[in-house]
Amino acid sequence: MKVWPFKIVEGNNGKPMIEVTYQGVTKLISAEEISSMVLTKMKEIADRHLNDNVKSAVITVPAYFDDLKRQATKDAATVAGLDVLRLISEPTVAAVAYGLDQKSKIAGAKNVVIFDLGGGTFDVSLVIINKGKFEVKGVSGDAHLGGEDFDNQMMDHFVVEFNRKEKKDISKNPRALARLRVACERAKRILSSTTFTIIEVDCLYDGVDFSAKITRAKFEELNMDFFNKCMEIVNKCLEDAKWDKKMVDEVVLVGGSTRIPKVQQMLQEFFEGKDLCKTVNPDEAVAYGAAVLAAKISGKRNQMVQELTLSDVTPLSLGYHAVGDVMSVMIPKNTPIPVIRERTVTTVVDYQSNFYFKVYQGERSKVTDNIYLGEFILHNIPVALRGIAKAKVQFEIDVDGLLKVSAEELITGQKTDVKITNGKRSISKEEIDKMLNDAKKFKVEDQNYRKKVEAYNDLEYYVYLMKRRVNDDNVRKMLSPQNLRKIDDLVAGAMVWLEIYKLVEIDVIAVAEKKKKLECAFNAIIGPFM
Repeated sequence: MKVWPFKIVEGNNGKPMIEVTYQGVTKLISAEEISSMVLTKMKEIADRHLNDNVKSAVITVPAYFDDLKRQATKDAATVAGLDVLRLISEPTVAAVAYGLDQKSKIAGAKNVVIFDLGGGTFDVSLVIINKGKFEVKGVSGDAHLGGEDFDNQMMDHFVVEFNRKEKKDISKNPRALARLRVACERAKRILSSTTFTIIEVDCLYDGVDFSAKITRAKFEELNMDFFNKCMEIVNKCLEDAKWDKKMVDEVVLVGGSTRIPKVQQMLQEFFEGKDLCKTVNPDEAVAYGAAVLAAKISGKRNQMVQELTLSDVTPLSLGYHAVGDVMSVMIPKNTPIPVIRERTVTTVVDYQSNFYFKVYQGERSKVTDNIYLGEFILHNIPVALRGIAKAKVQFEIDVDGLLKVSAEELITGQKTDVKITNGKRSISKEEIDKMLNDAKKFKVEDQNYRKKVEAYNDLEYYVYLMKRRVNDDNVRKMLSPQNLRKIDDLVAGAMVWLEIYKLVEIDVIAVAEKKKKLECAFNAIIGPFM
């Protein structure tokens, strides 16, 4: 939040909302709405490319996304008008891209580490690939570690340098920081292929230009803590799955940030000199694998895709609040999904009338240290001494990694069946409907805005052609002094009109009328364009 160029404010029930100004009005937008806008734009691109209406999609998420984030992603897809065929972890489908690329070379089972370091998240997956079968054995990661962190570290470094050099504080100016961050991201990319570069931003703050040198060594020093954290997560993932380094046959790089030389060096040293696999484009691997999976699900597939089988795992343990603030684990981390687990529970106090379940996700012993997912109540159980009344609790994770919990009282058969959502943070049906209506409204507004821009650009181009023709010496010789003044005034007036209406709301009809009048006046003096 400290480095974002926009504000985060508290919405209903403590839900974080993004505050933006749109057409002069301040609006509060949820993360799911922003995500749906991105998905809507991608859908439009796909529609144009395929000349068809795309209705379904396979959506990938970071492996370490918990249940709430996965559900929020699915909600965003609903708002974007997409039916989610499958929600799947990014490194899992990246393994598909690698596996198909290497299919002819793979003999027998191969143990593969997928090292996925992107712009905002980091995931590690351990996958066994054997004759088209992709079996995930372990995942680990950090949902808040990636290239943006490297950019921000560099930006913080240059903020200090700018403040020291110019005796001006830019840390409170979001626009200046955003421009500096863009320059830092560009420098980061350049440093992957050269040992130093120059950061240059014209008129960064208060009219001051900024220019500074940064070396690859300095970049590595600034981000060494993040790089070390990546290696720690790799090590933890291997330990959780009880894999030894020597068991790993391939280390596959996925995500743009894996191009950083220091990351590659540290990873190679961690695996004792093993060559890293770079045959798959790190920017395209996830999308490629998702497309293959979509082809398999939709039935449009060749023999190689038909043989593909994928099994993912749950990234975090799932359980409920037990006596003494302890989390009773129902589904341990790295359990293959889909999965169903059941357990019988009993009352813990005399004459208890309800079973009250709080559901959590995480690896800590105390429930308060884990992620709260939601709660539900099984009402009207037979009143008796403690330990008499019993209920069967069931945790079910579907292929998308989403959780459903149910409970049944064994004597009366009383049941409750709920899809776990965090009531405070999740989107209600009413909110989803509102987002859908807003999306339709914004679509109309966007279409109108596009028409205005096209009309304005059309007029601007016509004025440019007028100006170019009027400045032609041969044309000027043909005109009388009176007509020459008229035509010069006409062009000058059109230029002023364009400048005045550049930054304000314009009407498409008004622009079209302006162009029509210009054409008539121009044609009367000089004749139509050839």
